[in-house]
Amino acid sequence: MTVTLRGVAREQQDRSSGTELGRFLRARRAEVGPEEVGIKVGPGLRRTPGLRREELATLAGVSIDYYARLERGRECHPSPAVLDALARALHLGETEHKHLHDLGLSAARRPSAEQSVPSRIVDPGTDLLLQRLRPFPARVLSRTLDLLACNQGGLRTLAGIDRWPVGQRNIARYVFLHPMARELFPDREVVTRGCVARLRALAGTDPDAPDLAGLVDELLLKSTDFARLWDSYDVNGFVQGSKTLQHPEVGLLTLRYQSMLIEGTPGHRLVTYYALPDTPDYDAMVLLDRDAVVR
Repeated sequence: MTVTLRGVAREQQDRSSGTELGRFLRARRAEVGPEEVGIKVGPGLRRTPGLRREELATLAGVSIDYYARLERGRECHPSPAVLDALARALHLGETEHKHLHDLGLSAARRPSAEQSVPSRIVDPGTDLLLQRLRPFPARVLSRTLDLLACNQGGLRTLAGIDRWPVGQRNIARYVFLHPMARELFPDREVVTRGCVARLRALAGTDPDAPDLAGLVDELLLKSTDFARLWDSYDVNGFVQGSKTLQHPEVGLLTLRYQSMLIEGTPGHRLVTYYALPDTPDYDAMVLLDRDAVVR
């Protein structure tokens, strides 16, 4: 019993310490069942969700001691070959594999000096482009999902966000905290996971980001859904697809979307939504573009 309690205490200490690399590895290790990687489970009770450390170390071809130090943040210089081996053992997808390498580079860096908040300025050319895209809803988002600029449809598709002060408008804050957001997104779990994945990816590669810390602290405090998803360490975001809205003004509509990085900015993205002409979705989109004033 003493050994077990010590092990539990050590695991709890590891969760609250170490590096983003170690925390990401722990989260992904917990998601992989031993049967998925060909490990036969005996009749005894497994206290560890997913793979044990020694099992993952064996699968990746590294020593148990080395892997334990890596996960606890005591080893900060994993080679690309080791990271590739861990990615294969954990069955990581392409996005997670790349994120693992980014975390490896981040862990090797020394803590940086105090950083400034990235610019929120949207240049006049981008503002002009937003208006030329009408009636297609379009927005410019910061790397932490702040709503920096939008056209009429880009604002009105987020029902009720116009009631918030401009400086408070953030997609993640809206999705998790705005009372109208829960009804707006029928596929709420997909939307919330996408928001958290974007923020989690940034936290992994730039853990000291000043524009991220305050937002994450606020959402962890105010939203149990956010806290649950934040602990899952999912980094599989999305850049294109479709989104269905149950909008209070025009009813149900489904829009395709595309997200593009704006060159020469500190991570700003242009997100554009569209629908095919002569469809109910297009007509609803046009209605949202009319008689609106961007505030």
